[in-house]
Amino acid sequence: MNTSSQIHSAPSQKGRAGGESIIDAHSHLWLHQDTVVDGFAIHSLQPNGSRSLFFGEERQMLPPFMIDGKNTAEVFLSNMDYAQVGAAVVVQEVIDGNQNAYLEQVQKQYPDRFFCMGMAWNLEEAQAVAEAGLKGIAFPGHRMHDSLLTLLPVFKMMEQRGMIVSMCLADGDKQVEELREVIAECPRLKIAIGHLGMADQPQSPPWENESWRRQILLARNENVMVESGGITWLYNPEFYPYPSAVRAIREATDLVGWNKLMWGSDYPRTITAITYRMSYDFITKSTELTPDQKAAFLGENAKLFYGFNNLPELPYIKNMSE
Repeated sequence: MNTSSQIHSAPSQKGRAGGESIIDAHSHLWLHQDTVVDGFAIHSLQPNGSRSLFFGEERQMLPPFMIDGKNTAEVFLSNMDYAQVGAAVVVQEVIDGNQNAYLEQVQKQYPDRFFCMGMAWNLEEAQAVAEAGLKGIAFPGHRMHDSLLTLLPVFKMMEQRGMIVSMCLADGDKQVEELREVIAECPRLKIAIGHLGMADQPQSPPWENESWRRQILLARNENVMVESGGITWLYNPEFYPYPSAVRAIREATDLVGWNKLMWGSDYPRTITAITYRMSYDFITKSTELTPDQKAAFLGENAKLFYGFNNLPELPYIKNMSE
């Protein structure tokens, strides 16, 4: 096997799938990470700001070269340009604290490169997110203690305004059934389910889990999609090139079709273990997927769902090591 020729195969096609731009449907940005979750402080540590206090232990939260504790749009854009990723959806997680003010700035400064989502827990907060110009709201359902149905007024407002929901669901069936009710009440509401339904580790294949299958099957509804943010984290014990992750993606598309799945990286946490390009090129190099399937998964579906326009041309820049 000629490894060198494999490594260079993606750049020879400008790093793209089927000639279309690559779009990251699940990423994170923060200016300062400083919050409390379930009584635990979460914040960046000094003098090495790439590490954080996380639920009582020190964790490598950022790649070690990001030493100021800031996970900024400019650094992400540099990674995106290098990896030839045209645009990214920025979601939020409670472990990073509320980043609405920063993401409002990012959305205004880079409208063609980012689709930024706010954080809100009631109708008043959600309306403020909408007025700020953010295009969606991210709900880390797996960290919620209340029923998703308590947010029904928020979902109805978002449906009326044409906003998009990013929703990560907890394990099991409870939130699946709750989200099914939300979909019935708000059939025009666009929803992206995160983390490929929390596809499990290789030793417990998700396709053997009926709860996982029911979560993915929600995407049979017209305005519901599934994105794979963090799949390289879920399959990190197996590591690159993640054959079981490819299997999980194929199993999900068998349930709902290739037009229903989108690639997501979960940047920046996942690139403490791999490079940003590696978070998608295990797909481009896979022999188990067709070029059309790769193109749909890596960009075409997200472009249509989120309405990206004016994506940049990103030529491959040769490395000094080549």
